[in-house]
Amino acid sequence: MTATPSASRNARERARAELTREIKQEARRQLAVHGANGLSLRAVARALGMVSSALYRYFPSRDELLTALIIDAYDALGQAAEDAEASASAGTRDRWRALCHAVRGWALANPHEYALIYGSPVPGYRAPQETVGSAIRVPQVIGRVLADTPDSRSGPDRPLPPVLAQQTATVADAIAPGAAGPVVARGLIAWTQLFGMISFELFGQLVGSADPADAFFGYAVEQMADFIGLR
Repeated sequence: MTATPSASRNARERARAELTREIKQEARRQLAVHGANGLSLRAVARALGMVSSALYRYFPSRDELLTALIIDAYDALGQAAEDAEASASAGTRDRWRALCHAVRGWALANPHEYALIYGSPVPGYRAPQETVGSAIRVPQVIGRVLADTPDSRSGPDRPLPPVLAQQTATVADAIAPGAAGPVVARGLIAWTQLFGMISFELFGQLVGSADPADAFFGYAVEQMADFIGLR
């Protein structure tokens, strides 16, 4: 029996999807060994028993393969944060706590992929616009928490410099519509603190001080919640 054109096309698409998955899996393995700077399409092809020209039909350049890995990493991290925030109780503090621990948990489980998106820039590589949608998934989760947080913290905030006030308004429009300006400004600070702590832990900067970092991280997450004004 002759396969229909549709069946043949579906089989080719499945085969292409499977080989694409294998290429990215091998590329991640090489990231762990050589880092993003050492990623080589020829080495990936050799490890998979392919000729380089065949691999180029899937990823015409190293930068396109890097982009695919970056998008996958941002999406995986974003999914972890979204799932954690959605499964937490309705309270903003519980949602904040859940997403923070989910982000750290993903980073500890995937240190090389975390380093790809939050580590040192890859020389000669410029992330294209297509990475943005995936990159903002975690900030969007944080933004939902901020949008549900009234500005009820006691005590005045330091006045925002005009440039920062405009930046804060832009961020609020993008990820936290309706959130109070001071809450968004404090959320920006907490966001950078969150990833700064995770980077310090992953890159060995807490050795000799707060290592292991479980207690430090948990305490800092609660302190950041207080700082933002989460109930």
